[in-house]
Amino acid sequence: MASVTYIDDSGSEVIDPPKTEVLDVTELAGDPVPYSPKPNVVVSSSVRELLECPVCLSAMYPPIHQCSNGHTLCSGCKPRVHNRCPTCRHELGNIRCLALEKVAASLELPCKYQNFGCVGIYPYYCKLKHESQCQYRPYSCPYAGSECTVAGDIPYLVNHLKDDHKVDMHNGCTFNHRYVKSNPHEVENATWMLTVFSCFGQYFCLHFEAFQLGMAPVYIAFLRFMGDDLEAKNYSYSLEVGGTGRKMIWQGVPRSIRDSHRKVRDSYDGLIIQRNMALFFSGGERKELKLRVTGRIWKEQ
Repeated sequence: MASVTYIDDSGSEVIDPPKTEVLDVTELAGDPVPYSPKPNVVVSSSVRELLECPVCLSAMYPPIHQCSNGHTLCSGCKPRVHNRCPTCRHELGNIRCLALEKVAASLELPCKYQNFGCVGIYPYYCKLKHESQCQYRPYSCPYAGSECTVAGDIPYLVNHLKDDHKVDMHNGCTFNHRYVKSNPHEVENATWMLTVFSCFGQYFCLHFEAFQLGMAPVYIAFLRFMGDDLEAKNYSYSLEVGGTGRKMIWQGVPRSIRDSHRKVRDSYDGLIIQRNMALFFSGGERKELKLRVTGRIWKEQ
């Protein structure tokens, strides 16, 4: 299995480049100008250490605060230390370190996803915004049965789903799945096992679950694309469910796994079946759910 570095972006703040001489994140707005990739630009470790907050160890962005002895820390950590310098314990006050802010503005750094393939070099104050949208940033695990925190590139996630989540893997662009539940009236939020399909050299995730739509219990089926949103728009899919001579058909575009499973589900972007209709399709005395969902995936020309 390929080794992939796990990255936690949960604490990152996206800040645009400074537009005035007095740098203040409350005034930074607008999209950064795109920059062409440049050959290796090396920033000395001592400069990087100067821009590292001693409390959270993250890179500092304006406003950068300092105490009367010149020790610095980021604006996010200032309230956490109760206005006391974490280095010398002197009172911090409201002193800005404008010199260090200007030093940061002069720097150009590589994207932190360079090990994933990004070769761009970006001004210090554009770097976070680029990284929040970088096409090489890792994908989160698309498994919906648990709050999995694994992230990585697509080949890594495919192996992870197969080995760690024991997901069913299928080749081909058509599918025929049967979902069974012995007592569907007790199901409020149930997630069936994710299924992954390989076709057109890509991977797609089929989701099926029960959840509450307002006060109504419903089932939803939808497809997600293991790749970026722009690439997902090259494909379409259809889902069909039915029984006793009736059927429902859904056609749509798979959503990228950049959008979380919950986001797709809560936007109702899929085939939605009310529980009573699902039990009608199941036949019998409506005491057992027996739904057959068929579908296909195709590439748009």
